Amino acid sequence: MIQEAALWIKQNKLIAFPTETVYGLGANALSYKAVAQIFAAKGRPSDNPLIVHIGDNSQLDKLVKTIPANASKLMAAFWPGALTLILEAKEAIAENVTAGLSTVGVRMPSHPVALKLLQECGLPVAAPSANVSGRPSPTTAAHVIADLDGKIDGIVDGGATGIGLESTVLDVSKPTPMLYRPGGVSVEEIEAVIGKVDIDPALETADSAPKSPGMKYTHYAPNAEVILVDSDDTIHHLVAEAKKEGRKVAVFATTGTADYKADIVRRGESLEHTAHILYGVLRDFDEQGADIIYVKTVPTEGVGRAIMNRLEKAAGGKRV
Repeated sequence: MIQEAALWIKQNKLIAFPTETVYGLGANALSYKAVAQIFAAKGRPSDNPLIVHIGDNSQLDKLVKTIPANASKLMAAFWPGALTLILEAKEAIAENVTAGLSTVGVRMPSHPVALKLLQECGLPVAAPSANVSGRPSPTTAAHVIADLDGKIDGIVDGGATGIGLESTVLDVSKPTPMLYRPGGVSVEEIEAVIGKVDIDPALETADSAPKSPGMKYTHYAPNAEVILVDSDDTIHHLVAEAKKEGRKVAVFATTGTADYKADIVRRGESLEHTAHILYGVLRDFDEQGADIIYVKTVPTEGVGRAIMNRLEKAAGGKRV
């Protein structure tokens, strides 16, 4: 199956495959025509850059101009793994991969199926999440089929993904590295290797051109309305009011035993477990017909920063 999928990527076809973060939708990153199919299948805005996945460090020579010292340290510490590094791009990369920027995001996934596929095809592969743009990212092959059946050429089914949230995106092309997207590798882990990193102000606003995926447009959103809530007492009140209005109410919380009296309640056992199940839970709430989803906020330490980033996008900033 992997050999066939690798052949199809070489033939500029679209193949979804598992990574340790979420399922990716892969195409030859050196072919403008192949990459254009990603945007068409997902309905993705063309100014939203893509991450390039590699199976071996030797492939970097085709993709980037230089590898700064900080980048080398981070590759040694976290590759293969859930860390995307933004570097100065070479012209060999298809222009639609970078959305016209001079930089490109690159990572080496640690999922054994993804690594084998990338090594088998021998090409850098552009691969955003394998879902309709704006929807919760897919963490199973079934999620990919639900969104993209009939729009892509194939899926490599590797079971459920591990982390459940996308990779961390860090720009190492500038003197002080800058975080563009929190993800599977925490800021604390990165700073333990290279020291202080900056947080891009654009994580808080949508005014500038996106320098990495997930920085612009609504992302990760189910069909139901999502509202972030800071306290159990407020959730109790909001659930009661929504049910009076005849709405089907869902609640998602990390740990705790509060009886929210909602129609559907799901809980994460820890921050890591919440990250793992988040997108699946949001999709499940839609399947069960929820009209409104209240999500209890979590601390922004470690993976909590990435969880809150995704939830804020899903909620469109709605928080009480």
